[in-house]
Amino acid sequence: MKKVDVILGLQWGDEGKGKVVDVLTPAYEVVARFQGGPNAGHTLEFNGEKYILRSIPSGIFQGGKTNIIGNGVVLDPILFRDEAEALAASGHDLRKQLCISKKTHLILPTHRLLDAAYEAAKGSSKIGTTGKGIGPAYTDKVSRTGMRVGDLLRPDFRQIYEAAKARHEITLRGLNYPCDVAELEAKWFDAVEYLKSFRIIDSEYTINHALAEGKSILAEGAQGTLLDVDFGSYPFVTSSNTVCAGVCTGLGVAPNRIGEVYGIFKAYCTRVGSGPFPTELFDETGARLRDIGHEYGAVTGRERRCGWLDLVALKYAIMIDGVTQLIMMKADVMNDFDTIRIATAYEINGHKTDEFPFDIEGEVKPVYKEFPGWKCDLRHVKHYEEFPAEFKQYVEFIERETGVPVKIISVGPDRSETIVR
Repeated sequence: MKKVDVILGLQWGDEGKGKVVDVLTPAYEVVARFQGGPNAGHTLEFNGEKYILRSIPSGIFQGGKTNIIGNGVVLDPILFRDEAEALAASGHDLRKQLCISKKTHLILPTHRLLDAAYEAAKGSSKIGTTGKGIGPAYTDKVSRTGMRVGDLLRPDFRQIYEAAKARHEITLRGLNYPCDVAELEAKWFDAVEYLKSFRIIDSEYTINHALAEGKSILAEGAQGTLLDVDFGSYPFVTSSNTVCAGVCTGLGVAPNRIGEVYGIFKAYCTRVGSGPFPTELFDETGARLRDIGHEYGAVTGRERRCGWLDLVALKYAIMIDGVTQLIMMKADVMNDFDTIRIATAYEINGHKTDEFPFDIEGEVKPVYKEFPGWKCDLRHVKHYEEFPAEFKQYVEFIERETGVPVKIISVGPDRSETIVR
Protein backbone atom coordinates (compact mmCIF):
# COMPACT_ATOMS: atom_id res chain seq x y z
CA MET A 1 0.00 0.00 0.00
CA LYS A 2 1.16 3.54 -0.74
CA LYS A 3 2.05 5.93 2.06
CA VAL A 4 1.06 9.52 2.70
CA ASP A 5 3.90 11.99 2.32
CA VAL A 6 3.72 15.08 4.54
CA ILE A 7 4.81 18.67 4.08
CA LEU A 8 4.85 21.02 7.04
CA GLY A 9 6.54 24.09 8.47
CA LEU A 10 9.32 23.77 11.04
CA GLN A 11 9.28 27.29 12.48
CA TRP A 12 6.54 29.75 13.52
CA GLY A 13 4.69 29.48 10.22
CA ASP A 14 5.08 31.59 7.07
CA GLU A 15 7.85 29.31 5.78
CA GLY A 16 6.54 29.19 2.22
CA LYS A 17 4.65 25.88 2.28
CA GLY A 18 2.19 26.91 -0.43
CA LYS A 19 4.85 27.37 -3.09
CA VAL A 20 6.54 24.07 -2.26
CA VAL A 21 3.28 22.10 -2.31
CA ASP A 22 2.58 23.61 -5.72
CA VAL A 23 6.05 22.55 -6.89
CA LEU A 24 5.70 19.00 -5.49
CA THR A 25 2.08 18.40 -6.54
CA PRO A 26 2.85 17.10 -10.06
CA ALA A 27 4.17 13.93 -8.38
CA TYR A 28 0.92 13.38 -6.42
CA GLU A 29 -2.64 12.50 -7.30
CA VAL A 30 -4.25 13.75 -4.07
CA VAL A 31 -3.40 16.79 -1.90
CA ALA A 32 -5.09 17.00 1.51
CA ARG A 33 -5.07 19.79 4.10
CA PHE A 34 -5.04 18.24 7.59
CA GLN A 35 -5.42 21.11 10.12
CA GLY A 36 -5.75 24.84 10.67
CA GLY A 37 -8.20 27.49 9.60
CA PRO A 38 -8.40 30.64 7.49
CA ASN A 39 -5.82 32.38 9.69
CA ALA A 40 -3.12 30.59 7.68
CA GLY A 41 -2.32 32.07 4.27
CA HIS A 42 -0.29 30.16 1.70
CA THR A 43 1.08 32.46 -1.01
CA LEU A 44 1.85 31.13 -4.49
CA GLU A 45 3.28 33.03 -7.46
CA PHE A 46 3.55 31.83 -11.06
CA ASN A 47 2.93 33.13 -14.57
CA GLY A 48 3.08 36.66 -13.21
CA GLU A 49 0.09 36.11 -10.89
CA LYS A 50 -0.06 35.97 -7.08
CA TYR A 51 -2.57 33.85 -5.16
CA ILE A 52 -3.25 33.51 -1.42
CA LEU A 53 -4.95 30.34 -0.19
CA ARG A 54 -6.47 30.19 3.29
CA SER A 55 -8.45 26.94 3.51
CA ILE A 56 -8.13 25.37 0.07
CA PRO A 57 -5.17 23.00 -0.46
CA SER A 58 -2.29 24.37 -2.53
CA GLY A 59 -2.59 21.52 -5.05
CA ILE A 60 -5.62 23.22 -6.58
CA PHE A 61 -3.48 24.85 -9.28
CA GLN A 62 -2.35 21.53 -10.75
CA GLY A 63 -5.14 20.36 -13.04
CA GLY A 64 -6.68 16.97 -12.42
CA LYS A 65 -5.53 16.59 -8.82
CA THR A 66 -8.02 15.73 -6.07
CA ASN A 67 -7.85 18.26 -3.24
CA ILE A 68 -9.35 17.45 0.17
CA ILE A 69 -10.15 19.70 3.13
CA GLY A 70 -9.75 17.23 5.99
CA ASN A 71 -11.56 16.77 9.27
CA GLY A 72 -8.77 18.49 11.23
CA VAL A 73 -9.51 21.82 9.55
CA VAL A 74 -11.98 24.44 10.80
CA LEU A 75 -13.84 26.14 7.96
CA ASP A 76 -15.55 29.53 7.73
CA PRO A 77 -18.18 29.31 4.95
CA ILE A 78 -17.96 33.06 4.21
CA LEU A 79 -14.18 33.13 3.81
CA PHE A 80 -14.28 29.83 1.95
CA ARG A 81 -16.74 31.25 -0.59
CA ASP A 82 -14.64 34.40 -1.06
CA GLU A 83 -11.54 32.30 -1.65
CA ALA A 84 -13.25 29.81 -3.97
CA GLU A 85 -14.99 32.48 -6.06
CA ALA A 86 -11.72 34.37 -6.52
CA LEU A 87 -10.05 31.18 -7.76
CA ALA A 88 -13.00 30.40 -10.06
CA ALA A 89 -12.72 33.89 -11.55
CA SER A 90 -9.07 33.15 -12.38
CA GLY A 91 -10.09 30.05 -14.33
CA HIS A 92 -9.77 27.24 -11.76
CA ASP A 93 -12.80 24.95 -11.62
CA LEU A 94 -12.84 23.92 -7.97
CA ARG A 95 -15.96 21.78 -8.03
CA LYS A 96 -14.20 19.17 -10.17
CA GLN A 97 -11.16 19.03 -7.87
CA LEU A 98 -12.17 19.93 -4.31
CA CYS A 99 -13.80 17.72 -1.67
CA ILE A 100 -14.67 18.63 1.92
CA SER A 101 -14.81 16.23 4.85
CA LYS A 102 -18.14 15.80 6.62
CA LYS A 103 -16.19 15.95 9.90
CA THR A 104 -14.64 19.36 9.21
CA HIS A 105 -15.79 21.76 11.93
CA LEU A 106 -17.53 25.01 11.02
CA ILE A 107 -16.63 28.49 12.20
CA LEU A 108 -19.88 30.27 13.14
CA PRO A 109 -20.48 34.04 13.16
CA THR A 110 -20.48 34.02 16.96
CA HIS A 111 -17.07 32.32 16.99
CA ARG A 112 -15.58 35.50 15.53
CA LEU A 113 -17.18 37.57 18.30
CA LEU A 114 -15.96 35.15 20.95
CA ASP A 115 -12.43 35.37 19.53
CA ALA A 116 -12.45 39.16 19.86
CA ALA A 117 -14.07 39.05 23.30
CA TYR A 118 -11.57 36.54 24.73
CA GLU A 119 -8.63 38.50 23.34
CA ALA A 120 -9.96 41.77 24.77
CA ALA A 121 -10.42 40.12 28.16
CA LYS A 122 -6.74 39.11 28.25
CA GLY A 123 -5.64 42.75 28.40
CA SER A 124 -1.84 42.95 28.24
CA SER A 125 -1.52 39.14 27.94
CA LYS A 126 -2.87 38.97 24.38
CA ILE A 127 -1.91 35.94 22.30
CA GLY A 128 -2.07 37.82 19.00
CA THR A 129 -4.99 35.94 17.43
CA THR A 130 -6.12 36.88 13.91
CA GLY A 131 -9.71 37.23 15.23
CA LYS A 132 -11.20 34.82 12.70
CA GLY A 133 -12.83 32.51 15.24
CA ILE A 134 -10.39 29.62 14.89
CA GLY A 135 -9.67 29.18 18.62
CA PRO A 136 -13.35 29.24 19.71
CA ALA A 137 -14.24 26.78 16.93
CA TYR A 138 -11.59 24.33 18.13
CA THR A 139 -12.77 24.93 21.72
CA ASP A 140 -16.28 23.85 20.73
CA LYS A 141 -14.83 20.82 18.97
CA VAL A 142 -12.99 19.67 22.10
CA SER A 143 -15.96 20.43 24.36
CA ARG A 144 -18.17 18.34 22.04
CA THR A 145 -20.51 21.20 21.16
CA GLY A 146 -19.14 22.00 17.69
CA MET A 147 -20.94 21.99 14.36
CA ARG A 148 -19.55 20.06 11.41
CA VAL A 149 -19.94 20.28 7.65
CA GLY A 150 -21.94 17.04 7.71
CA ASP A 151 -24.51 18.77 9.93
CA LEU A 152 -25.42 20.99 6.96
CA LEU A 153 -27.04 17.93 5.37
CA ARG A 154 -29.28 17.19 8.37
CA PRO A 155 -32.95 18.29 8.40
CA ASP A 156 -32.51 19.79 11.90
CA PHE A 157 -29.44 21.82 10.91
CA ARG A 158 -31.05 25.14 11.79
CA GLN A 159 -31.92 23.98 15.29
CA ILE A 160 -28.34 22.79 15.83
CA TYR A 161 -27.11 26.19 14.74
CA GLU A 162 -29.51 28.12 16.98
CA ALA A 163 -28.53 26.04 20.02
CA ALA A 164 -24.83 26.76 19.40
CA LYS A 165 -25.53 30.45 18.87
CA ALA A 166 -27.50 30.65 22.13
CA ARG A 167 -24.60 29.10 24.08
CA HIS A 168 -22.19 31.61 22.59
CA GLU A 169 -24.45 34.56 23.33
CA ILE A 170 -24.57 33.61 27.02
CA THR A 171 -20.76 33.70 27.12
CA LEU A 172 -20.61 36.99 25.22
CA ARG A 173 -23.05 38.64 27.61
CA GLY A 174 -20.96 37.41 30.52
CA LEU A 175 -17.95 39.12 28.95
CA ASN A 176 -19.96 42.33 28.36
CA TYR A 177 -19.27 42.04 24.66
CA PRO A 178 -21.83 43.12 21.99
CA CYS A 179 -23.39 40.10 20.29
CA ASP A 180 -25.37 41.41 17.32
CA VAL A 181 -24.54 39.01 14.48
CA ALA A 182 -27.56 39.61 12.21
CA GLU A 183 -25.64 41.02 9.23
CA LEU A 184 -22.79 38.49 9.45
CA GLU A 185 -25.29 35.69 10.02
CA ALA A 186 -27.16 36.47 6.77
CA LYS A 187 -23.88 36.26 4.83
CA TRP A 188 -23.00 33.05 6.63
CA PHE A 189 -26.21 31.26 5.63
CA ASP A 190 -25.80 32.36 2.01
CA ALA A 191 -22.24 31.02 2.09
CA VAL A 192 -23.45 27.74 3.60
CA GLU A 193 -25.62 27.14 0.51
CA TYR A 194 -22.56 27.75 -1.67
CA LEU A 195 -20.50 25.34 0.45
CA LYS A 196 -23.13 22.62 0.03
CA SER A 197 -22.62 22.74 -3.74
CA PHE A 198 -19.23 21.03 -3.28
CA ARG A 199 -18.62 17.32 -2.77
CA ILE A 200 -19.00 16.57 0.94
CA ILE A 201 -17.32 13.26 1.69
CA ASP A 202 -16.29 10.73 4.33
CA SER A 203 -12.69 11.82 3.85
CA GLU A 204 -11.08 9.11 5.96
CA TYR A 205 -12.52 6.47 3.64
CA THR A 206 -11.68 8.47 0.52
CA ILE A 207 -8.03 8.80 1.57
CA ASN A 208 -7.58 5.21 2.69
CA HIS A 209 -9.28 3.86 -0.43
CA ALA A 210 -6.93 6.01 -2.50
CA LEU A 211 -3.95 4.51 -0.66
CA ALA A 212 -5.27 1.00 -1.25
CA GLU A 213 -5.57 1.81 -4.95
CA GLY A 214 -1.91 2.86 -5.05
CA LYS A 215 -2.54 6.58 -5.42
CA SER A 216 0.06 9.05 -4.19
CA ILE A 217 -1.08 11.48 -1.48
CA LEU A 218 0.51 14.62 -0.10
CA ALA A 219 -0.71 15.94 3.26
CA GLU A 220 -0.35 19.70 3.67
CA GLY A 221 -0.06 21.45 7.04
CA ALA A 222 -0.69 25.06 8.00
CA GLN A 223 1.27 27.32 10.39
CA GLY A 224 4.44 25.72 11.81
CA THR A 225 5.70 23.19 14.35
CA LEU A 226 6.60 25.87 16.92
CA LEU A 227 2.93 26.94 16.92
CA ASP A 228 1.68 23.43 17.77
CA VAL A 229 -0.77 23.47 20.69
CA ASP A 230 1.21 20.72 22.48
CA PHE A 231 4.82 21.25 21.41
CA GLY A 232 4.98 24.91 20.45
CA SER A 233 5.84 28.00 22.53
CA TYR A 234 2.67 27.67 24.63
CA PRO A 235 0.45 29.65 25.22
CA PHE A 236 1.52 31.65 22.15
CA VAL A 237 0.43 28.88 19.79
CA THR A 238 -2.39 28.00 17.42
CA SER A 239 -5.33 25.77 18.38
CA SER A 240 -4.42 22.59 16.48
CA ASN A 241 -1.65 20.05 16.08
CA THR A 242 0.61 21.41 13.37
CA VAL A 243 3.14 18.57 13.78
CA CYS A 244 3.33 15.43 11.66
CA ALA A 245 1.18 13.49 14.14
CA GLY A 246 -1.66 15.87 13.21
CA VAL A 247 -1.88 14.12 9.84
CA CYS A 248 -3.12 10.97 11.54
CA THR A 249 -5.86 12.71 13.51
CA GLY A 250 -6.59 15.37 10.88
CA LEU A 251 -7.11 12.94 7.98
CA GLY A 252 -7.76 9.53 9.53
CA VAL A 253 -4.42 8.05 8.46
CA ALA A 254 -2.72 5.35 10.54
CA PRO A 255 0.82 6.16 11.81
CA ASN A 256 2.35 3.33 9.75
CA ARG A 257 0.97 4.97 6.59
CA ILE A 258 3.23 8.05 6.90
CA GLY A 259 6.00 8.14 4.29
CA GLU A 260 8.37 11.01 3.52
CA VAL A 261 8.18 14.05 5.80
CA TYR A 262 9.24 17.26 4.08
CA GLY A 263 10.18 19.95 6.60
CA ILE A 264 10.20 23.54 5.35
CA PHE A 265 12.25 26.30 6.97
CA LYS A 266 13.38 29.77 6.05
CA ALA A 267 17.10 30.48 5.87
CA TYR A 268 16.35 32.90 8.72
CA CYS A 269 13.43 33.08 11.19
CA THR A 270 10.20 35.07 11.36
CA ARG A 271 7.24 35.25 13.70
CA VAL A 272 3.90 37.07 13.58
CA GLY A 273 2.18 38.26 16.73
CA SER A 274 3.14 37.78 20.36
CA GLY A 275 5.35 35.13 21.91
CA PRO A 276 9.00 34.35 22.60
CA PHE A 277 11.54 34.57 19.76
CA PRO A 278 15.13 34.00 21.00
CA THR A 279 16.96 35.12 17.82
CA GLU A 280 14.76 38.15 17.08
CA LEU A 281 16.65 41.17 15.73
CA PHE A 282 15.55 44.64 16.80
CA ASP A 283 18.18 46.46 14.76
CA GLU A 284 18.76 47.48 11.15
CA THR A 285 19.53 43.87 10.19
CA GLY A 286 16.08 42.74 11.30
CA ALA A 287 14.50 45.61 9.36
CA ARG A 288 16.50 44.63 6.25
CA LEU A 289 15.29 41.03 6.48
CA ARG A 290 11.70 42.26 6.77
CA ASP A 291 11.94 44.69 3.87
CA ILE A 292 13.90 42.51 1.45
CA GLY A 293 11.87 39.40 2.34
CA HIS A 294 8.51 41.27 2.19
CA GLU A 295 7.78 39.84 5.61
CA TYR A 296 4.16 40.75 6.13
CA GLY A 297 1.37 38.30 6.96
CA ALA A 298 -0.39 36.89 3.87
CA VAL A 299 -3.79 37.06 5.61
CA THR A 300 -3.37 39.79 8.25
CA GLY A 301 -0.79 42.07 6.62
CA ARG A 302 0.94 42.35 10.00
CA GLU A 303 4.69 42.93 10.11
CA ARG A 304 6.63 39.76 10.82
CA ARG A 305 9.31 39.85 13.46
CA CYS A 306 12.64 38.76 11.95
CA GLY A 307 15.79 37.11 13.27
CA TRP A 308 18.63 34.72 12.53
CA LEU A 309 18.12 31.00 11.94
CA ASP A 310 17.57 29.16 15.24
CA LEU A 311 19.14 25.72 15.00
CA VAL A 312 18.03 24.72 18.51
CA ALA A 313 14.40 25.20 17.54
CA LEU A 314 14.93 23.68 14.09
CA LYS A 315 16.47 20.48 15.45
CA TYR A 316 13.63 20.22 17.97
CA ALA A 317 11.04 20.47 15.19
CA ILE A 318 12.88 17.90 13.08
CA MET A 319 12.86 15.48 16.04
CA ILE A 320 9.15 15.96 16.81
CA ASP A 321 8.11 15.62 13.15
CA GLY A 322 10.45 12.84 12.04
CA VAL A 323 11.61 14.95 9.09
CA THR A 324 13.28 12.98 6.29
CA GLN A 325 13.99 15.84 3.86
CA LEU A 326 14.58 19.56 4.44
CA ILE A 327 13.45 22.38 2.19
CA MET A 328 15.14 25.78 2.56
CA MET A 329 13.20 28.90 1.60
CA LYS A 330 14.15 32.53 0.93
CA ALA A 331 17.92 32.18 1.04
CA ASP A 332 18.00 34.90 -1.62
CA VAL A 333 16.78 37.43 0.95
CA MET A 334 20.31 37.42 2.45
CA ASN A 335 22.14 37.88 -0.87
CA ASP A 336 23.81 41.14 0.19
CA PHE A 337 24.65 40.43 3.84
CA ASP A 338 28.33 40.58 4.82
CA THR A 339 27.93 38.23 7.77
CA ILE A 340 25.21 35.68 8.53
CA ARG A 341 24.64 34.03 11.88
CA ILE A 342 23.06 30.81 13.13
CA ALA A 343 22.08 30.17 16.76
CA THR A 344 23.58 26.78 17.67
CA ALA A 345 22.70 26.81 21.40
CA TYR A 346 21.00 28.83 24.14
CA GLU A 347 22.49 30.23 27.32
CA ILE A 348 19.90 30.20 30.12
CA ASN A 349 20.81 31.40 33.61
CA GLY A 350 24.47 30.82 32.86
CA HIS A 351 23.95 27.30 31.52
CA LYS A 352 24.43 26.37 27.88
CA THR A 353 21.95 24.00 26.21
CA ASP A 354 21.12 22.79 22.72
CA GLU A 355 17.67 21.56 23.79
CA PHE A 356 14.48 23.57 23.29
CA PRO A 357 13.33 24.42 26.85
CA PHE A 358 9.88 24.23 28.41
CA ASP A 359 9.87 27.99 28.95
CA ILE A 360 11.60 30.34 26.50
CA GLU A 361 9.88 33.50 27.73
CA GLY A 362 12.66 34.28 30.20
CA GLU A 363 16.24 35.39 29.58
CA VAL A 364 17.38 33.17 26.72
CA LYS A 365 20.64 34.25 25.11
CA PRO A 366 21.42 32.67 21.72
CA VAL A 367 24.94 31.35 21.13
CA TYR A 368 25.85 32.17 17.52
CA LYS A 369 28.15 30.81 14.85
CA GLU A 370 29.07 33.28 12.11
CA PHE A 371 29.30 32.61 8.38
CA PRO A 372 30.57 34.84 5.57
CA GLY A 373 27.81 36.12 3.30
CA TRP A 374 27.68 34.91 -0.30
CA LYS A 375 27.30 38.45 -1.69
CA CYS A 376 25.72 37.48 -5.00
CA ASP A 377 22.26 37.02 -6.52
CA LEU A 378 21.11 33.44 -5.96
CA ARG A 379 18.01 33.92 -8.11
CA HIS A 380 20.01 33.25 -11.26
CA VAL A 381 21.21 29.84 -10.04
CA LYS A 382 19.63 26.79 -11.68
CA HIS A 383 21.70 23.93 -10.21
CA TYR A 384 23.20 23.31 -6.76
CA GLU A 385 26.73 23.10 -8.16
CA GLU A 386 26.44 26.71 -9.34
CA PHE A 387 25.94 28.11 -5.84
CA PRO A 388 28.87 30.08 -4.37
CA ALA A 389 31.08 28.24 -1.86
CA GLU A 390 29.89 30.48 0.98
CA PHE A 391 26.27 29.51 0.46
CA LYS A 392 27.09 25.81 0.15
CA GLN A 393 29.03 26.08 3.42
CA TYR A 394 25.88 27.48 5.08
CA VAL A 395 23.64 24.71 3.68
CA GLU A 396 26.04 21.88 4.46
CA PHE A 397 26.55 23.07 8.05
CA ILE A 398 22.79 22.83 8.58
CA GLU A 399 22.78 19.32 7.08
CA ARG A 400 25.60 18.14 9.35
CA GLU A 401 24.01 19.60 12.48
CA THR A 402 20.52 18.25 11.81
CA GLY A 403 21.48 14.97 10.15
CA VAL A 404 18.86 15.60 7.44
CA PRO A 405 19.60 16.50 3.80
CA VAL A 406 18.47 19.81 2.32
CA LYS A 407 16.84 18.49 -0.84
CA ILE A 408 15.09 21.60 -2.18
CA ILE A 409 16.27 25.21 -2.10
CA SER A 410 14.03 28.10 -3.10
CA VAL A 411 15.78 31.21 -4.44
CA GLY A 412 12.72 33.29 -5.36
CA PRO A 413 8.92 33.44 -5.13
CA ASP A 414 8.15 31.94 -8.55
CA ARG A 415 7.67 28.16 -8.87
CA SER A 416 10.51 28.14 -11.46
CA GLU A 417 12.99 29.54 -8.90
CA THR A 418 13.42 26.20 -7.17
CA ILE A 419 16.53 24.01 -7.10
CA VAL A 420 16.01 20.28 -6.47
CA ARG A 421 19.15 18.36 -5.52
